[in-house]
Amino acid sequence: MTLAQDIATLESVPFFRRLDHEALRLIAFAAESRRVQPGDVLFRRGEPSDGAYVVMSGGVTLEGDPAGPVEAGRATLLGELALLTDTERPLTAVASAPGHVLKITRPVFRRVLEEYPAAAEALREMIARRMDETVARLGQIGDSLDAIGG
Repeated sequence: MTLAQDIATLESVPFFRRLDHEALRLIAFAAESRRVQPGDVLFRRGEPSDGAYVVMSGGVTLEGDPAGPVEAGRATLLGELALLTDTERPLTAVASAPGHVLKITRPVFRRVLEEYPAAAEALREMIARRMDETVARLGQIGDSLDAIGG
């Protein structure tokens, strides 16, 4: 894939949608590009995470969820939390089709946030909004549990 194609795919990833073109260009340029074949393991459950992956083409199966495997396709970001903090991989990711992924390491992502403060602010706002939504949902769950037990 070309740099322009990588940037176009990154623009379609919801987590990156609010970043400007130059910030996405830096990510696309600095990320580790990798071709994958079916059965290639991107990461395993329990491993320390050092970044996230974007599925540029092909597919990746996420294994280890009690609800069953989940298929991730083009423009899916795997491990977004790993861009921001140290964490362990909650699932195993295995290529399910020939394709291409970009690995965005935490240092690369931090560089983007340092060099593009507007990107950092946009992501901060998105994360804050997600946290507010999560707190509201947890409140609803708490209310439902109170009604059941009360």
